Amino acid sequence: MGNESRRNFRLVCSEQRAPLVEALLRAEGFGFEQEPFSPLARVLTSEPSPLGTSAAARFGRVYIQDRSSMLPALALDPPAGASVLDMCAAPGSKTGLLARLAGPQGFVLGCEPSTGRIATLRANLRRAGAVQTVTLHGASERLDFGGPAFAHVLLDPPCSGWGTEDKNPRARSLWSGEKVEPLLRLQRALLERAAELLLPGGKLVYSTCTTNEYENEAQVLRALETLGLELEPLPAPPGFVFDEPRLGCPAGVLRVAEESEGEGFFVAALRKPETDSQGATAERRGTGAPSGGRRLRAERLRGPQGLDWAGLPPGELCEFAGKVVFLHAEALRLIGAGMRWQGATLGKLNKDVFRPDPFCRALMPSEPGEGALDVQDADEIVGLMSGRALASPPGDGPVPLYFRGLPLGWAARKGKRVLWTES
Repeated sequence: MGNESRRNFRLVCSEQRAPLVEALLRAEGFGFEQEPFSPLARVLTSEPSPLGTSAAARFGRVYIQDRSSMLPALALDPPAGASVLDMCAAPGSKTGLLARLAGPQGFVLGCEPSTGRIATLRANLRRAGAVQTVTLHGASERLDFGGPAFAHVLLDPPCSGWGTEDKNPRARSLWSGEKVEPLLRLQRALLERAAELLLPGGKLVYSTCTTNEYENEAQVLRALETLGLELEPLPAPPGFVFDEPRLGCPAGVLRVAEESEGEGFFVAALRKPETDSQGATAERRGTGAPSGGRRLRAERLRGPQGLDWAGLPPGELCEFAGKVVFLHAEALRLIGAGMRWQGATLGKLNKDVFRPDPFCRALMPSEPGEGALDVQDADEIVGLMSGRALASPPGDGPVPLYFRGLPLGWAARKGKRVLWTES
């Protein structure tokens, strides 16, 4: 499926700051081209070393992702400030992109039932600095917020993965015939719950990385017939080749063709009519912070120079065993008792002295100020990642580190030296 030599990634930054991330990549010899379907999507043309070990990737400013995998979040296209539900979120590729689209004042709830996979989800969101995200550990087919709660829902459920045969050559043999039936049942249950959680007028994107029409078009047709949803035709993004829909499914769904670059993917957008009569909109039913936490007030915490609490969206700070966590106001409003959830980690606390997490760029001013270190030479940033220190600016505690005005993270200060550590 596709061309195995193509390797895609996206830049984790605004379009205006994309040239700065590109400069970091070029300093290490990486070559790339912009993809036509998204201003932040790139394809590698030269990879002198593994992209995941690059300075840009280690700072969380690059995320390696198949180009087809970007399509579902781009199709949902939540506006800035939107509240979004990602029902099957791990490992976080789409969740992170949704957070980027919804912006710093948006809200993204990522759900995942697997203990191991939710740990990966949280690690990826931390590196992306996505403090507007909350992770919920549980089965999405049983989510209950007391009524419809989200205007934007992404459902990328477990599937047979036939579209990933380049990387998983046994996918079709492992998931064929009757073996797929449990997946079909789970997909149907998830779609039913997604429709229940969708607000009137809201948009649901259903996607899979399989070419199996029974997991794709058949599920969409059933949703149209039984769930009161309407198909919202999607325009074909440039740079892909698409097949015609199967099983008589209406035009407007996206089926990435085998001759296209990227994994085989299926994407469909469904809309709940404004006149929907299903239930009342979810009222506040949250129970507040998870148990065991201590509420904090930012103004009472001592922290490093350059700390900017104003960069956080509405919500509360809470301490859990020395870890400072941000609890988004929407999560506090929606999430009820018995639901296992976690906010974004901001840093650590020791006797009211706050030390920000290295990747918590939300607590850095958008432009470098007093006490910050703004490095102009990309080679110095690359050297920092290999253990070479930089001269420290005046002050104490972690240093807000920038590259030509691009926030990178909080570097450690050791005497008169600045070092990078990811813990």
